[in-house]
Amino acid sequence: MDVDVVVIGGGGAGLAAAVSAAEQGASVVLFESERELGGSTQLSAGLFTAAGTSVQRALGIEDSAERFFQHYMDLNQWVLRPGLIHAFCENAGPTLEWLIGLGVEIPATVSGNAHQPGLARAGVEDVWRAHVPKDQGYGLVQVLARAGRAHGIEVVLGTRVESLLVEDGRVAGVVADGIEVHGASVVVTTGGFAQDPGLVDRYFPAARAAGDALFVVAAPGSRGDHLRFGAEVGASLTGHGWGLLMPTVYFQRLHHWQSGFPPASRIHIDRTGRRFMDEDAPYAVSSGIIDHHGGRGWMIFDEKARVNLASGYTDWIPERVAAEVAAGRTACAATWEELAGTLGVPAPALRASIERWNAQLPTGVDDDFRRHVSLAAKGGATRLDPIAEAPFYAAEILPAELVCTHTGLEIDAHAAVLDTTGQPVPGLFAAGEAGGGVLGQRYVGGGNAVANALTMGRVAGRSAARAHRNT
Repeated sequence: MDVDVVVIGGGGAGLAAAVSAAEQGASVVLFESERELGGSTQLSAGLFTAAGTSVQRALGIEDSAERFFQHYMDLNQWVLRPGLIHAFCENAGPTLEWLIGLGVEIPATVSGNAHQPGLARAGVEDVWRAHVPKDQGYGLVQVLARAGRAHGIEVVLGTRVESLLVEDGRVAGVVADGIEVHGASVVVTTGGFAQDPGLVDRYFPAARAAGDALFVVAAPGSRGDHLRFGAEVGASLTGHGWGLLMPTVYFQRLHHWQSGFPPASRIHIDRTGRRFMDEDAPYAVSSGIIDHHGGRGWMIFDEKARVNLASGYTDWIPERVAAEVAAGRTACAATWEELAGTLGVPAPALRASIERWNAQLPTGVDDDFRRHVSLAAKGGATRLDPIAEAPFYAAEILPAELVCTHTGLEIDAHAAVLDTTGQPVPGLFAAGEAGGGVLGQRYVGGGNAVANALTMGRVAGRSAARAHRNT
């Protein structure tokens, strides 16, 4: 089989790369190791962070790629390569418009959460940039898959690529099921390595601090194939030690779509017994806050909050909390002093924290951590019930939900893979989690990974098609 462009991986990045290459007139074959397309993008809420978009303009929001770039670099303390990040920020908006043109629906309305189509608060940005599509990540994948069919892209499912073909110093295809498939360019979009414990230990060891509480929500195909391909051609890696761990209580084992949601009336305290964060802080910063306070804390709520948990979920339901108490894993006490003793924190500090919380959050203000701003951004109630009805509960909270990994093949602004000297590996491109350098030490906010996958996937596909024409 001879084609112009070979794409390895059929998640969001791979689909964007394949469709973009085909739009440039290239013949494309896409290999996906699993039995269906979509990867982690299909499992996500589909949020896409971008600046200067038609959706923002329709809501009267002034934004630009330059403003996005400044925020992105500042949050990551300028340790990322400015040229690559500028290219990402500059291309994110046009990629969103491209998706809308293909049929993705993002209404020009304010969204209060990651599941309501519209424009939402992504993280700690000064303007809202999280674009929530109709039908979430599944909708993004379906639109891209439909575009792929329209362009005649050949999709091979259930086939894990074994190795790259290298001829005369250039990547010239792949080997799959023992068959050589020649292509002028190859795009690696195989996702991350969250499903391989050994690779997590090696490249994202911080995740292991969660111990038995660690759980993974990445796609099953996230097995680190990009690292194997990179080793074959001497590619440089970047992003060691970086990834996205979201805070959860120790007993949560699934994404919140299935696990459910903790009670709104809750307070997070650290080992000093004091409240230490906005309980609804965006996950762009929440894990970092917890790390700064010892890596763990306690989520405290009362009996009224427990019995009013919504049914239909797996973890955040009244019965599950009661079972954890019975097993001795969640603390339960009739008084604040008794709860403090169980947790081993100073009782005066705990009581003072609870009293301060009860004096403010039920009135709709939070002078200490400004949680009322986070609550308003979610479009829900800004006046919460007091935490006052015994018994009181405390469950350990820590960064334990492994969403994505950031160690990838180093790429330039054109998504070309670089070798250890900083020069492009001829014929090889990468995007998404497989393409390192865009997702940094700080996850910029909801939609960072999806925007990276689709934006840099589109860049990679176009670059691969151009490389084909030049061979």
